[in-house]
Amino acid sequence: MAERVFDRETILDTTVNVIPLGIMAFFFVVFLVFAPWGGSSLVGLISFALIVIPFIGLALLTYLTARVI
Repeated sequence: MAERVFDRETILDTTVNVIPLGIMAFFFVVFLVFAPWGGSSLVGLISFALIVIPFIGLALLTYLTARVI
């Protein structure tokens, strides 16, 4: 019988990353809704990159960690 990739203990071990992912998603939505630096400025693009790139990295790292555990 094949073993599942994400069993109960693996999910419990990786849920510690859910809170930072949620915080980053919240700020991404806030920056999209309120656009504090306007729509097309360089500062706005940098602020989005500073949220999106770590979000993708943390999500990928969480998935890879779950596969290894």
